[in-house]
Amino acid sequence: MNDQTVGIVGAGQMGAGIAQVFACAGYRVRLHDQSESMLSRGLKSIEASLKKLESKGYLNNTTQAILSQIAPCQSIEELAGSDLLIEAIVENEAAKAGLLQKLSTLCHENTILATNTSSISITRLAQATDIPERVIGMHFMNPVPLIQLVEIIPAYTTTPDTIQAVKTVVNTLGKESVLSTDRPGFIVNRLLIPMINEAIFVLEQGIGSAEEIDKAMVMGCAQPIGPLSLADMIGLDTCLNIMNVLYAGFKDPKYRPSPLLVEMVDSKILGRKTGQGFFEYN
Repeated sequence: MNDQTVGIVGAGQMGAGIAQVFACAGYRVRLHDQSESMLSRGLKSIEASLKKLESKGYLNNTTQAILSQIAPCQSIEELAGSDLLIEAIVENEAAKAGLLQKLSTLCHENTILATNTSSISITRLAQATDIPERVIGMHFMNPVPLIQLVEIIPAYTTTPDTIQAVKTVVNTLGKESVLSTDRPGFIVNRLLIPMINEAIFVLEQGIGSAEEIDKAMVMGCAQPIGPLSLADMIGLDTCLNIMNVLYAGFKDPKYRPSPLLVEMVDSKILGRKTGQGFFEYN
C-alpha cells in the first residue's frame, strides 16, 4: 500500500478513471464532486470497471479491497492535506482556474497541484493559484484504466522537483509519460483533435458517410477506432472546446472548428454521454 494520499475533484468519466488507477496502485484516494448523484455514479462506474477487470484476471487485488482505498468526500475541504491534488472537471478555463485557486488553499507545503486539462494553458492556470511553482498538467487519456500514456505539462513556473515527482508518480501507476511544453493542445490533442475536426469536415462536405469515414481510417490507416467514433467517446463538446483553444491560441484558420461540430454541440448532441453523436448509442 502506498502511503500517499491523492485528492481528486470531479467524479465524471475522467475523474472516476483517475481515482481507479490510483487506488489500484495502492494510493489512498479521496474523491469529491459537487454533485452527490455524480459522485455516486462515479463510484458505481469504478466498481463496474473493476469487476470486469477482476473477472479477466487483470487485477492484483480484489474489487472490494481496491474500492476500500477510495473515500467519497461530500465537502471539498475533506481533500486538505493530500499529497497530490488533481482537478478533473469540465474543460473550461474559468472553472478550472477558480477550482485550482480554491484547492491551493488546501495544500500543505509539499502538495503538488495537478490539472487534467487536455488543452488549456498550464501557465495561466498556475497563476490563478498561490503555489504556481507546484502546479503541473497531468493529462490522462480516456479510458484512463486502459490507456498507458500520461502527458506531463509543466507551467513556466513549475519547478524541476515537481516535474520529477510527477514522473515518478506516473511510473508507480504502471503508465508511461511524455513531457510536453505548455502550448495549446500539448502533443496528443495538437495532433488528434484537428484530425477529428477534419473528419467532420469530410462528413459535412458529403465526401463519405460517418460509417465509411471511420471504416476508411480503421482499415486504411490501422487506427484502433474511427475518428468520428472517437469524437463521440471523447464528447463533442470537449472536442469543440479544444478546437476553440487551438484556434484562439495560434490564430491560424487551419484550426477553425467545423460548423457541423458547432451545430451539433449547440443542439446538445454530444456523443455517447447523450446517446447520440455521429452514431446512436443505447
